[in-house]
Amino acid sequence: MSRPRQPINRRYLHDEAAMRMRDMISSGALKPGDKVNESELAESFGISRTPVREAIKMLAAEDLLEILPNYGPRVRLINEAELKNMLEVIAVLEATAGEQACDTITEAEVDAIEVVHDAMIRDWSNGNFPSYFTRNRQIHDAIVAASRNETLQRLYVSLSGRIQVARYSSEKTPEQWQKVLHEHVEMVRCLRNRDGAALFSVLREQGRSQEKVIAAT
Repeated sequence: MSRPRQPINRRYLHDEAAMRMRDMISSGALKPGDKVNESELAESFGISRTPVREAIKMLAAEDLLEILPNYGPRVRLINEAELKNMLEVIAVLEATAGEQACDTITEAEVDAIEVVHDAMIRDWSNGNFPSYFTRNRQIHDAIVAASRNETLQRLYVSLSGRIQVARYSSEKTPEQWQKVLHEHVEMVRCLRNRDGAALFSVLREQGRSQEKVIAAT
C-alpha cells in the first residue's frame, strides 16, 4: 500500500521565530536579563503568539532564555565565571574546527573567507566597527562550517550565540587591535596552506586573548 506524501523540508513558523530570536540575542538587540515579550515579538514577526511561545520553549531548552515563575521568559544572565568557562570551551571548539577545516575546506571557500577578511580590514581602517564585528563573526562561522563536523557546529552555535556581543564588542588597546588583525592574517594564511596545526594554535591563542580582554572590561 502506498503511503501519502509527507514532505518534511518545510521550515515551520516556530523554527523561523526561534532563528530570529537567536539573531536578536547574538546581535545584542535582546541583552542578558531583558524580558521577552511574547505579544510584541508576535506582532513584530507578523505571526500568532503560538509559534512564538514554542520558539521560547526551544530557546529555553538551549539555555538562551530562562522562564521565571510570575515573571515570564527573559534572556538568560551569564555570570563572570560562566562567561570565562564558555569562552574557554568556544576557543577549543574554534581551534579544533580550524584544524579539521584544513582537511576539508575548498579553494572557493578559502577565497570567500579572504574576501570577507579584506572587507573586515577595510571596515577597521574606516572605523566602521559594527560592520567589522559582523564580518569577524562571518569568518569564524565559515571556518566552523568548513570543518564539516556537525556535532562541533551544534555545540559552537549553542554556546557562541549567547555571548557574541561580549566576544566582539569589548574595548581593545591599540596593541590588542594589532594582535587581533595579525591573527586574522595568519588564519587566512593557514587556511590557504592547509596548515591545521598552525591554525589550531592561532585560534587557540586568539581565544585566550579574548578571555583577557573581556575580563579587563
